[in-house]
Amino acid sequence: MPYRRLPNTNQARMRALKAAVDMGDRLEDTYDLAFSYGSLEDARALLVRYERAMGEYKQCSVKQVETSKKFQEAAKMARLYLSHFVQVLNMCVLRNEIKPEAKKLYGLPVDSNVVPDLISDENLYKWGALIIDGEQKRIQGGGTPIYNPAIAKVRVHYDIFVEHYNNQKVLQNNTSRTISNVTSLNESVDKVILDIWNDVEHSFSLLPLPERLHKCGEYGLVYYYRRGEARVELPTDSGEE
Repeated sequence: MPYRRLPNTNQARMRALKAAVDMGDRLEDTYDLAFSYGSLEDARALLVRYERAMGEYKQCSVKQVETSKKFQEAAKMARLYLSHFVQVLNMCVLRNEIKPEAKKLYGLPVDSNVVPDLISDENLYKWGALIIDGEQKRIQGGGTPIYNPAIAKVRVHYDIFVEHYNNQKVLQNNTSRTISNVTSLNESVDKVILDIWNDVEHSFSLLPLPERLHKCGEYGLVYYYRRGEARVELPTDSGEE
């Protein structure tokens, strides 16, 4: 015999609520409803809130995805220019054009020519500010500016990255907040669905299995077959009055 399984995704919860509410709307007499009128009212109220919460989450999620490509392009350029600048700085140190101690201004180790890890966006954000600030301090102290790339060019691409970085953080927070709103409703939604499905199964419990599964399916109940289990042939509507 197939077994019932409650919804375990947000979309499945939405479908279960809609199926129950739609059945309540289709029946002219609520006395014909296979579950309680109180549960129907609860399902209607929750459906409105759940649809709104899901809609807000989808809107925020889509916006985040749409802006992600431009953000990644900005990060790529900032990473390229910062990495190139540090490599040129190290070469200047090796050629004795800049004293090794000056690297401390950038937060860089004096005894290493390794470029900082710029792979993560957080590291790129941190090191970009340190490198730009360090170059300004060195120039203010009388040092000769580094060219190709000049720090002004590096700053342009870094500032573009920072703008996208901050915007992406806002979008991520919005997406996190809206999915939390959805999640906070799940317990109430699951309880209503469980009450409705239990009532529906009880209402049709005396029917033969094929008809019972068919009737329950009209209310949105979902059944699964175990591996190798024979499927129950459900009755079909003839379309006759």
